[in-house]
Amino acid sequence: MTGIVARFARRGGLLLVVIGLSACTVVGPDYVRPAAEIAPDWHSGSLALAPQQQADMAQWWQHFNDPVLNGLIEEALRKNHSGKVAALRVMEARAQLAIAGSNLYPQVQQATGSALYTATRPSGGATSSQISYSVGLNAGWELDFWGRFQRGIEAADASYLASLDSYDDVRILLVTQTATVYAAIRTLESRLQIVHANADIQKRSLEITTHLFQSGNESELDLQQAKTQYLSTVASIPALEASLRTTQNALAGLLARPPGPLPEMASGTGAIPQAGLLMVADLPADLLRRRPDVRVAEMQLIAQSSLIGVAQADLYPSLTLLGSLGVSATSVAGSPTVATLGLGPSLTWNIFDYGRITNNVRVQDARFQALAELYQDSVLQAAREVDDAAVSYAKSLEQIALLNEGEIAARRALAIANIQYREGMADFERVLDAQRALFSQQERVVTNQGDVVANLIAVYKAMGGAWQVARPQPLLDDATLKTMKERTSWGDLLDAPLPASDQDFMTGKP
Repeated sequence: MTGIVARFARRGGLLLVVIGLSACTVVGPDYVRPAAEIAPDWHSGSLALAPQQQADMAQWWQHFNDPVLNGLIEEALRKNHSGKVAALRVMEARAQLAIAGSNLYPQVQQATGSALYTATRPSGGATSSQISYSVGLNAGWELDFWGRFQRGIEAADASYLASLDSYDDVRILLVTQTATVYAAIRTLESRLQIVHANADIQKRSLEITTHLFQSGNESELDLQQAKTQYLSTVASIPALEASLRTTQNALAGLLARPPGPLPEMASGTGAIPQAGLLMVADLPADLLRRRPDVRVAEMQLIAQSSLIGVAQADLYPSLTLLGSLGVSATSVAGSPTVATLGLGPSLTWNIFDYGRITNNVRVQDARFQALAELYQDSVLQAAREVDDAAVSYAKSLEQIALLNEGEIAARRALAIANIQYREGMADFERVLDAQRALFSQQERVVTNQGDVVANLIAVYKAMGGAWQVARPQPLLDDATLKTMKERTSWGDLLDAPLPASDQDFMTGKP
């Protein structure tokens, strides 16, 4: 017995050495972030977060101080179908990650069993019968000599993080779309108010010219000009109302509601959201890499880098430990019960597929380089979006002060034209011109106010604001979780919290 134990101890020691060696050898390149084609000290020429203000980026829409907008954004984050799809992609990636991790354990686990009943009856003799049965267990464990499975786990890790970053990106898009459409609705409401107000002014002019014409104090020309201007203004109302309804429908779609106006927006009609930008002069390039879309591009790059190692592992032999255990017996009296035990290695090496494997490595490398180009482009596009949004916001702020002064001047000009017309110092054409100028100026002011809000939202989106809001919250609502749990056993995958950041996941933090 001592000799048997010694032999098993020696074999066990050899097995531990083999496993240890397999854990130390990983083929393929280790990921190195490619240099983006943007200077490390690049700064946006217009705007950026001050260090003490970065926390304000998480829920930047709160600075509008609009409870209706806040409620709509919260609803969109809870109910929007695209957001739920992005969350389910995270669940799928979690399951894929678990599959990749299972390769570190025996990959073949098979239990077999059989039972056979036989009966014989010789001619003129009695019937005899017997039962034979057997059970067995087979297992195979490919050792990760060359890091194939480790690289596969690295790729699954990166794919999981890419799904998280895509989820963050969808949430940012939902917030910005909801805020942008909300501001567009308020802008259209304000434009309609301006149209109705100017129509009232022009209607009053039409009533005056009609009275003067009927009394013989004015020519028909003034009447027809006043009528033309009034009807032209009124004719613009249906188009604005149609735009308002389609924009309301767009917002309802973001909220997963049926089309139509939103009851909570009935109050505050035409009140365009106003907020300042809590920013200082420069935006460092490193903040661009915090954007979820840039992080997605990099995680895809990391995953592809690991797949190069998976492909390279096929160039080397694989060692698999095989084992089997079986028991067989029959019901015949005195027959023995036979137990079998088998254990041994299996070596596989695709030495004749060298060309195919080598070219597969090249395929994976080419894909990596293509993704590296896409990553570099994503950083450049992020810089462009930030600069475009910042410049647009800054210039729209410059414009609005001038437009407000222009509106004041247009109101004064109309008042003077009306006085001079009543006193016979100017013809009616001057009044019509002043009315048109005021209407146009008011339209420009309101449109510019909407542009200021839209550009401000674009700045926050370009800087990746709001992605932090997604991580502390549940991925799915209770109803969806209940449905999925009733349909399939998910274990703890559905309830596991999200890592606070990609770095936390990579370092094993919850």
